[in-house]
Amino acid sequence: MARRQSIRTGKSRVAADLEAPLVARVETAPAPVGPETVAEIFRRLSALNPEPRAELAYVNAYTLLVAVVLSAQATDRSVNLATAPLFAVADTPEKMLGLGEERVRDFIRTIGLFNTKAKNVIALSQILVERHGGAVPRARDALEVLPGVGTKTASVVLNVAFGVETIAVDTHIFRVSNRIPLVVAPTTDKVQAGLEAIVPAPYRLNAHHWLILFGRYICKARRPECPRCPINDLCRYPSKTL
Repeated sequence: MARRQSIRTGKSRVAADLEAPLVARVETAPAPVGPETVAEIFRRLSALNPEPRAELAYVNAYTLLVAVVLSAQATDRSVNLATAPLFAVADTPEKMLGLGEERVRDFIRTIGLFNTKAKNVIALSQILVERHGGAVPRARDALEVLPGVGTKTASVVLNVAFGVETIAVDTHIFRVSNRIPLVVAPTTDKVQAGLEAIVPAPYRLNAHHWLILFGRYICKARRPECPRCPINDLCRYPSKTL
């Protein structure tokens, strides 16, 4: 009985590592850009992509939650390849529980840390059924107690599924924010708080998507593509590429 309780509500060391905020040395020296520049940055990103969409595939709030949990330390592409057949047979927590942990593990075997993630998916599905009638809660505190769910995952679900103006900070947003810089901070939690305080209201709902896509395809980690960057003239990053 004690083991069962641990699976349902406890979080393993690996799971805790997956949820922990990133901590890194801030590489940029310049002071953050001012409010007018922040507004112009998001105006340009918005003009280039007026209706940004998440690249993770999902069919409802529950499958979005599962997909984001699985995406920790994995690419969206690898997650989509694994979840397409999984969600075809289990798109509710009840159906996922019907599969059981072993079958879920088989579906997601190609994703890193699949053993821990399979446990988390079953455990969070059990909690959703027992405490929330099978629905994904709209409250941050209720989301963050679910196994495998941390600040970033909760923010993605709140933003994408429920239209909450929150900014989930992943590695891309963390890098971009410190490079431009929009917010200079050593952890993802502090970057999130800073961004949510400075992004103008008209752009806040989609800021998460714009910054992720910008970091994924233009402001890349190893060699940012500065020559084709739409905000090159506004960015203060000292190590721009030629």
